[in-house]
Amino acid sequence: MNIGIYIYDNAEVLDFSGPFEVFSTASRLCKGDIPFNVFLVSETGNMVSARAGYSVLPSYGFHNHPDIDVLIVSGGVHTDEMKKPQVIDWISKQARKATLVASVCTGVFMLAQAGIVNEHKVTTHWEDVADLRKMFPQLTVVEHVRWVDEESIITSGGISAGIDMSLHLVSKLHSNDLAEKTARQMDFSWTKNA
Repeated sequence: MNIGIYIYDNAEVLDFSGPFEVFSTASRLCKGDIPFNVFLVSETGNMVSARAGYSVLPSYGFHNHPDIDVLIVSGGVHTDEMKKPQVIDWISKQARKATLVASVCTGVFMLAQAGIVNEHKVTTHWEDVADLRKMFPQLTVVEHVRWVDEESIITSGGISAGIDMSLHLVSKLHSNDLAEKTARQMDFSWTKNA
């Protein structure tokens, strides 16, 4: 299963690194089987300067990535990305093809801008709840939860909540046993209840 994580300049580092670690660790723990192929995608495929100048070289750009089964949109300083028609169009197209679509933190703003979430229950970082409600009043924004699972759309709270959500995705896509083993391998205290 191809897990494509969208990153961009000023993306929050743990928003993409946390899910990347979860899916790559889960695959590493499966003897003789690699259930997840996780990779980073940016608009151009060139170096991205994430939050605090953290330089990241994604594996792919919009022009050359493999098919994406699970799309994860990371959060961060998302406002410039929302103004790029080519980014919103790409997210929309990938979401229509993917089995599942997820966001970490403010990544949900891009999902809303792309029309992927409209009357869904969603969540985001606590600091951005008011802005999300104001910009997209049709959404039901849930507070004080780690993630919200709306079957094929899963959104998480801020930063470290993306790790909890990703472990939930491993449980949903493979097994609870693998999710628990992954959390243990990562030495992470998994909050299983959203």
